Amino acid sequence: MSGSERKSNLFKVAIVGGASLKGKEVRDALSERNFPSVDIKLLDDEDALGQLEQVNDEPTFIQSVSPEQLEGVDFAFLAADQLSTAGNWSTARDAGCDLIDLSYALENNTDVELRAPWVERELGHVREAGLKTAPVVVAHPAAVTLAILLARLQKVTPLRLASAVIGQPASEYGRRGMDELHDQTVNLLSFQQMPTAVFGAQAAFNMYVESVKDAAPTLAESEARIVRHFKKITRGEVITPSVLLVQTPVFHGYTVAVFLLTEADTTAEALQKALDGPHVNPSDDAEDYPSNVNIAGVDRILASVRGDGAGGNGYWLFAAFDNLRLPALQAVECAEEMALTRPRGTLQ
Repeated sequence: MSGSERKSNLFKVAIVGGASLKGKEVRDALSERNFPSVDIKLLDDEDALGQLEQVNDEPTFIQSVSPEQLEGVDFAFLAADQLSTAGNWSTARDAGCDLIDLSYALENNTDVELRAPWVERELGHVREAGLKTAPVVVAHPAAVTLAILLARLQKVTPLRLASAVIGQPASEYGRRGMDELHDQTVNLLSFQQMPTAVFGAQAAFNMYVESVKDAAPTLAESEARIVRHFKKITRGEVITPSVLLVQTPVFHGYTVAVFLLTEADTTAEALQKALDGPHVNPSDDAEDYPSNVNIAGVDRILASVRGDGAGGNGYWLFAAFDNLRLPALQAVECAEEMALTRPRGTLQ
């Protein structure tokens, strides 16, 4: 209506990092969950400006991260890499946006909340709704996955020990990581020099755990983040696992191998049955067995349990999950909760 305003029950949304892999997943999650948005803007750094993307089957262009583009925006999803988010987030804050950070750039700020809605429901953590919402950092998906799985296993028998080896994919470094793994693979097969700008080392046909200084973040930093996030979201209610993060030569999807030592006698069947529930699909079937291939685009954690070959009370839990989809779904869930207390905007 020209020259007048009407109240709207819909929100304006911006995805800062709209051209990124995480940005695409946030777009999909907003659509699938029917988030009440009247407008979704895709914003990114200069190298992505003008790129054509789709939002709700409608074509749209990537635009700059500027006060003008963020004016009137209710929710800003920070889906770029950590360095880019560190340079852009204050622009969204100053524009009055509620912030949901998927890059971890804000996790050391004092006025943010580390959120994992799936874990909060699993452990019965009730959040008090306030009139003012703090910026949200979405917990690392490996921490979320370990928290849910170990919390359910504890219901069968107390766990004496949990030790996790986590395989990190190239997509954790975004499109740059995917492209460099591809280029390394091609160059190795054609006996050419490999690019190492992202990984700082050979990632193709290789696995390593050493902290490579040229990578950002390093494996050591990501490993520490997983443990730190796990402790915060579980609040000491779940056994804290030992964690070893391994860079794997795969493009997408995390895998987690956890050795468990139980206090009492139980069976692999009982432990696997305990995993069944929201967000987890325990299975030994070939079509649903945990693997990088089977979890692509899946919004659940695939998991399987078997006894340790040495016998006794030792068991192996193997799980896989989509490292882009799980954070995106929980980020949108956080926005849905924040929307309950945010005043509705107006449409011109």
